[in-house]
Amino acid sequence: MDTFPLGPTSVRRIGFGAMQLPGPGVFGPPRDHDAAIAVLRRAVELGVNHIDTSDYYGPYVVNDLIRQALAPYPPELVLVTKVGARRTDSGDWLPWFEPDGIKEAVHDNLGRLGVERLGGVNLRRMDGFEGSMAAQWTVLADLQSQGLIADLGLSNVTAAEIEELQQIAPVACVQNAYNLAHRGDDDLIDALDEQGIFYVPFFPLGGFSPLAISAVDDVAARHGATSMQVALAWLLQRSPNILLIPGTSSVAHLEENLAAGRLTLDDEDLAVLDKLG
Repeated sequence: MDTFPLGPTSVRRIGFGAMQLPGPGVFGPPRDHDAAIAVLRRAVELGVNHIDTSDYYGPYVVNDLIRQALAPYPPELVLVTKVGARRTDSGDWLPWFEPDGIKEAVHDNLGRLGVERLGGVNLRRMDGFEGSMAAQWTVLADLQSQGLIADLGLSNVTAAEIEELQQIAPVACVQNAYNLAHRGDDDLIDALDEQGIFYVPFFPLGGFSPLAISAVDDVAARHGATSMQVALAWLLQRSPNILLIPGTSSVAHLEENLAAGRLTLDDEDLAVLDKLG
C-alpha cells in the first residue's frame, strides 16, 4: 500500500487500533495476555506501522502491552495516542481536560510507552464538553515545539473547531466516528482532503454494534470477501486522505482486516454501497 506522511516518518493506509486489547469495556487486563502480545507482534510483522493507543485504554493496559510486545520499537513505527479523558477505578470515563491535565497525560504516555517523542497526539473532546479547546491545544503545541510530539490531531470535533485550532498549530489528522452507515462527516472529509489533512475514522466497522447490512453481505459474496473487508475497502476508496485503524484482539481477524487493502470495489459495488448512507 502507498505510504503517507504522519509523525516522524510515513504510514501505510491500514494501521491498527489497540482499543480492543484490554478486557470488557476497554477496562482491565486482556482475557488472554499472550494473545494480545501476539496480535501486536503479528501486526508489525505484516507491515503495520501506525498504532493508535491511549493511556486511558485499560487504563494503562494497552500502552504496557505495546511496550512489552514491540520495544525496542522499529524506527518506522508511528505510535499515536490521545488525551482528554481518564478512567475511574470502576471503569467509568471522565473528562481530564484541564490544560495541566493534558500536559500530564502526554508525559504519562511518553513514560508508559518508553519513548522520547510520540508520533502523534490526538486531543479528544469528550461528549458534553462545551467551549473553546484553545487552551488545551496551545499546551499540545508547546509540547510539540519541545520535540515531544511529532504531529497533532483532533478527535470527536466539528469543522468549526478544526478551523479555530488551526490558527494556533497545524492539525495533521482528525479522528471522528464514520463508516458505511454513519456518514455525518462526508463534507468534512472532502474539505480536509483539500487541506491535506488525514481523516481517521473510529468505529470503521460499527464499533460495539458491528455493521450488519444485507447489501454489504451481497457485495462481499460477489468478491469472496467478508462484509467487514468490504466496509474497510469502501472507506479506502471513499477518499485518498482516509487512514484506517481497525482494531481486534484476534490474529485471524487482524489478517482479515489487512487483506481488505487488496480488495478493489468496482463501480457497481460502489453504486450499491454509496446509497447506504
